[in-house]
Amino acid sequence: MLRLDWKPDQFTYPFVLKACGDIPSISRGILIHGVVCGTGYESNVFVCNALVAMYARCGEVEDAFKVFDESSQRGVNDVVSWNSIVGAYVQSGEVNRALKMFGRMNSGGFGLQADAVSLVNILPACASIKASMQGKQVHGYAFRSCLFEDVFVGNAVVDMYAKCGMMREAKKAFDVMEDKDVVSWNAMVTAYSQSGSFDDVMHLFEEMKKKKIELNVVTWSALIAGYAQRGLGVEASDVFRRMLLSRAAPNMITLVSLLSACATLGALLGGKETHAHAIRCLMSGKSDHREDLTLNNALIDMYAKCGNASDARIIFESLSLKERNVVTWTVMIGGCAQFGDANEAMELFSHMLHGTTRPNAYTISCSLMACSRLGALRSGKEIHAYVMRNGFESVMSYVANCLIDMYSKCGNVDAAQIVFDKILNKNDVSWTSLMTGYGMHGRGEEALQVFDGMQRAGLVPDEITFLVVLYACSHSGMVERGIKYFNTMQRDYGVAPMSKHYACMVDLLGRAGRLDEVVELIKGMPMKPSPIVWVSLLSACRIYANVDLGEYAAERLLELDSKYDGTYTLLSNIYANAGRWKDVSRIRLLMRKMGIKKRPGCSWVQGEKGTASFFVGDKSHPQSEQIYELLADLIQRITSIGYVPETSFTLHDVDEEEKKDLLYEHSEKLALAYALLTSPPGAPIRITKNLRFCGDCHNAFIFISMIVDHEIIVRDSSRFHHFKKGTCSCGGYW
Repeated sequence: MLRLDWKPDQFTYPFVLKACGDIPSISRGILIHGVVCGTGYESNVFVCNALVAMYARCGEVEDAFKVFDESSQRGVNDVVSWNSIVGAYVQSGEVNRALKMFGRMNSGGFGLQADAVSLVNILPACASIKASMQGKQVHGYAFRSCLFEDVFVGNAVVDMYAKCGMMREAKKAFDVMEDKDVVSWNAMVTAYSQSGSFDDVMHLFEEMKKKKIELNVVTWSALIAGYAQRGLGVEASDVFRRMLLSRAAPNMITLVSLLSACATLGALLGGKETHAHAIRCLMSGKSDHREDLTLNNALIDMYAKCGNASDARIIFESLSLKERNVVTWTVMIGGCAQFGDANEAMELFSHMLHGTTRPNAYTISCSLMACSRLGALRSGKEIHAYVMRNGFESVMSYVANCLIDMYSKCGNVDAAQIVFDKILNKNDVSWTSLMTGYGMHGRGEEALQVFDGMQRAGLVPDEITFLVVLYACSHSGMVERGIKYFNTMQRDYGVAPMSKHYACMVDLLGRAGRLDEVVELIKGMPMKPSPIVWVSLLSACRIYANVDLGEYAAERLLELDSKYDGTYTLLSNIYANAGRWKDVSRIRLLMRKMGIKKRPGCSWVQGEKGTASFFVGDKSHPQSEQIYELLADLIQRITSIGYVPETSFTLHDVDEEEKKDLLYEHSEKLALAYALLTSPPGAPIRITKNLRFCGDCHNAFIFISMIVDHEIIVRDSSRFHHFKKGTCSCGGYW
């Protein structure tokens, strides 16, 4: 145009400047700005407004303000000019400056009145910082100036109230809108979905169908997200199928919500199908980098929670260190900590600390969860020190609750009490976590004192609280008090016993040998007994060698299609203890036919040079020869003071001497021998076992604690045992 000597005018420049902003190209924009000044159009309001918009779109907000300020001084501005600069501040995230400019526009004596565009600009700014008071004032202005009748303004008002958490006001604004479009309905559906008001989401969804309002991707996504947030993965998947049948194309929000639903269900196949949809979206080029990362984070989370840690790790590794954000690290660490290899979770956390991404409270909680699983007290203490050094005060109560859980599960419930005492704002999780800690260590009196303190603090016990109380009573032999709490929980607290509470009572009475009462309790259950109830009964039958009742419990478990390997192991133990070796062989054959494998017993202990793990008869450790020599010496010494091997815990039909040899090679004994070899004098020894503690090993540890100067702390699959000077904290209730 210029080469042909055509002169651009006030209509030409805005189009060219808009193109510079859309590309965006700040260098070309500056060039055009120079031409504007050279041709005398810098005083034209349309051109000035276009310059402000161009600089804003190119991310140069200060330059946009300079142009606006200069044009204002020349008296060349109108409501569009103000809308442009306010919009520029909103787009750049400078919300407070946007609100300030909006206030100047309306009360600065410029003779201007905000129009619909002004309000649609400023209302999202109010929403983003939850400035509900300013939002209400804008709503009032919209109502007085009749601008609320504009559907765009109405939608912005509804959205503002919803994002400020004022759902009642959002509903009122929605109801008085005369003209509603699909955006209006979607604003309410999304708001209800995000606030967890799922019944309201369903009501609006049905209303939209009745009024034949087109359901677009936003509507479908909000409904899927609502189901996913409530853990209703099957329903979320069904809605997604209906969405595809309606020919609505899913967006990133849809896919992320659906992946969350699959993760909740553990539905790996559904997750892979969603992954395929995600790949198609990525290939279409409709997503930006930020959306891609959000989707990758959701995929990592889904694969990890579905037990496919290898695929989760592949996606994680496909992202460069610069691409990963704190959510990427957290979902990977959390997936390993909860569903995969806790050691891998700790390694990942260590790598994260050496990088540039700072962990948040959720990352810390996931790493503490890994410490809890491993019984890694030293690592847990290091994370605690990191928390203290790096200022997590704003989320300290949340992190402190995780620390209470970690210290309890790593065998130091006294440290958990110290953390609890320092929490300023204790919530129900704080009290319950400490109660659980005391319960698993067999310190029932302290657990019940915490329960009383919780009530004095004004917190109302719920079903989880009573589950912990009954658990503590069961593991401390407090039978009568446990019965009392069970009988009064509904009458005095309005908490109806659930299947898990009945399972705790079966465990409580079963450990005490009151098997007749257990049978009557199960018969009187108002619901069908769950597998955990029958497992608790089966465990009691093993302790008291009740073969007939054990067989009855096992039959009920098989009817429920239970494939828990512990069921068959317990029944096999009962038969072996009764000398019924043919039945032992029958159970093993049944397990092979059903493809059920008995988990091998594994014990591990933390030493100066890391964690050492041992299986039954393990001779793979470099110090294996010394371990077995020390163990033989220990057995000889404790035998001389009264230890007698309990060969009933050997599930093999062999002679007594061979049974003794098999007992000596149990994993917990090997772990103890290694710990005695490598621990400083007098240091506590902490051993973790993946299965229930062997009865013979328990007896041997009592005797060994008489001849060594160490407290021996063992954590098995259900509780802690503290051995010291010939006694165990469990008092025989384990």
